Amino acid sequence: METAKVGIRQFREQLGDYLESAKPVAITKHGRTVGFYIPVHRAPELEEREALREAGRRLDAWMAEQKVSDDDLVADFERSRKSGRTRGR
Repeated sequence: METAKVGIRQFREQLGDYLESAKPVAITKHGRTVGFYIPVHRAPELEEREALREAGRRLDAWMAEQKVSDDDLVADFERSRKSGRTRGR
């Protein structure tokens, strides 16, 4: 796997992006490598995966019962996000 090289300032400013990435990063200072970030992604536990599957099944059943499409759900989320409200009220 190829390693990206980034300056320490860029790494610090975009830390959230690098934490979500699966790609290793060589961190440089004045062009010299001073360290490495090697992400370790743990696999979800079996119970977590099954809980997510069950949540998906329940959402699918609710959407069918309410006659709500994926597009309706996305549009509603976008409206909520634009109004600054993302939690159910």
